[in-house]
Amino acid sequence: MIALGREVCRDLEQSSSREWLETNGLGGFASGTVAGMHTRRYHGLLVAATKPPLGRQVLLAKFEETLVVGERRYELGCNRYPGVVHPAGHLFLKEFRLDPFPVFVYEVEDVELEKRVFMVHGENTTVVEYAVRGRECVLELRPLLAFRDYHATTHSNPALDGSWKAEGEVLRFAPYAGMPALYVGHNGPAVEAAGRWYYNFEYAREQERGLDSQEDLYNPVIMTYRLPAGGEAAVIASTQKRHAAEAARLREKELARRKEIEAPCDGQLVMRLMAAADQFIVARGDLHSIIAGYPWFGDWGRDAMIALPGLTLVTRRFGVARDILRAYAEFVDQGMLPNRFPDAGEKPEYNTVDATLWFFEAVRAFLAYTGDSAFVAEQIYPSMESIIDWHVRGTRYGIQMDSDGLLECGEPGVQLTWMDAKVGDWVVTPRRGKPVEVQALWYNALCVMAQLAASYGRAEEAAAYRDMAERARGSFERRFWNDGPGRLHDVVDRDAADATMRPNQILAVSLGHPILTGERAAMVVRSVQEELLTPMGLRSLSPFDSRFRGRYEGDVWSRDSAYHQGTVWAWLLGPFVKAYVRVHDGSAEARAQARLWLDEFAGHLEEAGLGQVSEIFDADAPHHARGCIAQAWSVAELLRAAVEDI
Repeated sequence: MIALGREVCRDLEQSSSREWLETNGLGGFASGTVAGMHTRRYHGLLVAATKPPLGRQVLLAKFEETLVVGERRYELGCNRYPGVVHPAGHLFLKEFRLDPFPVFVYEVEDVELEKRVFMVHGENTTVVEYAVRGRECVLELRPLLAFRDYHATTHSNPALDGSWKAEGEVLRFAPYAGMPALYVGHNGPAVEAAGRWYYNFEYAREQERGLDSQEDLYNPVIMTYRLPAGGEAAVIASTQKRHAAEAARLREKELARRKEIEAPCDGQLVMRLMAAADQFIVARGDLHSIIAGYPWFGDWGRDAMIALPGLTLVTRRFGVARDILRAYAEFVDQGMLPNRFPDAGEKPEYNTVDATLWFFEAVRAFLAYTGDSAFVAEQIYPSMESIIDWHVRGTRYGIQMDSDGLLECGEPGVQLTWMDAKVGDWVVTPRRGKPVEVQALWYNALCVMAQLAASYGRAEEAAAYRDMAERARGSFERRFWNDGPGRLHDVVDRDAADATMRPNQILAVSLGHPILTGERAAMVVRSVQEELLTPMGLRSLSPFDSRFRGRYEGDVWSRDSAYHQGTVWAWLLGPFVKAYVRVHDGSAEARAQARLWLDEFAGHLEEAGLGQVSEIFDADAPHHARGCIAQAWSVAELLRAAVEDI
């Protein structure tokens, strides 16, 4: 449980910067701030995944809530409009808890109103429950509708159909043709027509990001509950017809589902990361996938493969791991895994060199946990063979094994590695040639294939893969070692070597089959620790580099140009911990030090996305959280490192 008291709740700066998140296993979600103020266009009570896990639409933005005690009216909402915050309902907040759902406790005179919000797993359904303690009062709810893509904003327009239908104790709203209807189940309030727009909501985080930051929302009705002392009310917002009488049953079912998530070892951090991990697993057809991050990412191949061990293997969700491997194997095309599934359902994008190679590491980890070689042989291995074949002879974007056995890649104007920021036609970190982590992943993939081929009785194939791996390793040691500072080059091209100090080299030490061992591996770990390690992860560029950017902020150009030029990435702490413990032979002292590094995140879980780990952090102290409030590979790698390495 995370609990925040009056001091935080009633401080607008603190309460509006702490965000809560509920997810539904379909890619849909509900999210907002402790203050109740929407600061992002992605905030909403029902963000439905209309084409799971994508096609996300903000249907119900929020309820404006008014508590009437005697003759006095108290507005519990909190909104920012140009130049003013109104109302200021956060000043009535006594407590906020994540227990395990978001719980808001308002204190007005001698009345206490508790609000609980949760989503129903497997449905585009959000349940809001209210309970009154103290004395009789009246609760007014005014639903505010958005009905738009979650990347957009909406504005007052004559195309909106403001009519609504009452079907028993369920209201139906369908303001635009071609969009799903919204059903609001209630338990008996008086309902009257409103039919008005609320204008110029201002979203501070979007304003900071240089994006459209104002929106109008439509209020179709007013729902009025008369609640006695001890009275309760429930509202269910859904894309299907749900009755409010189902709220208690749905809550108990969801509580039971979450209680089934068992931590693999003791410790509050591990338990919290386990709960966080659950929010990224989503359905994709009859299989599963991984949402890369909330609130704006979909399911990405690279993120899914990196996150798979922490989200599904450490948590012993082996069936989900099989589903994810099958789902991505089905989309292998010209020897490549998709980088991204577009929101609108278009064909997958294949602009990545490393996502495909992370697939092999995910399979290796899956086998280490499950030993299910039959599944891999029947459903995954043929795709793996095809991938290696395509990479040897050449596939998209110049990805091909060179004569030295290493993997080269890149074309002008294309970003293929995980450092993939691009502004217009400007690729910020092009890294064309032979990136260091790509060689580490390529060697690891060849070693995995050699082991699998041998286990399947394919001795000749196993020998060929081993020869390819050793050839790549020999070339790597000759081409990549930078003897002066005692570390690896970041990229090697045919006639040049880029000595930029970046964290990518840590993967040469951390993968299941490390391409670098011994004293050189230890030197790499020391170099990364000295220049790149922060309490929140690894910097993406040395602070001694003239291109270093200490803060990730501003408009799109400013942010993207800093994304991999210093910005700290939490997920990289996982590989660093693995490498650190490995070069210290798994000693108790090394594991104790690694535990201290991970423990730094305990406070972060109560600061930005509550109970979650952010995507990135400023490179300069105090390392403010930036980017997505909940990132799959951040959670996954911290959880994996905590369990496997410590």
